[in-house]
Amino acid sequence: MIYYLIAISVVAVFMFMRDKNLAVRQQRRIPENTLHLFELAGGVFAIVFAMHLIGHKNKKQSYYLKTYSIAIIWVIILYWIQ
Repeated sequence: MIYYLIAISVVAVFMFMRDKNLAVRQQRRIPENTLHLFELAGGVFAIVFAMHLIGHKNKKQSYYLKTYSIAIIWVIILYWIQ
């Protein structure tokens, strides 16, 4: 399980950083639902870290709330499977 979470986190952060790069260049972005899908798949903790590290989507309240809701769900899941 840990290797899966590491792998999905790496992919999620790559997608998140790619979206930031596209935003800076004012090009077509990665849909938010796609980013949330990677969060749901297990990359949410890496995304939260990256969100604050690179300053991307951390001021967009709707994205922020969905991401932290997914993080809470993952905390509950991890608590119950321990």
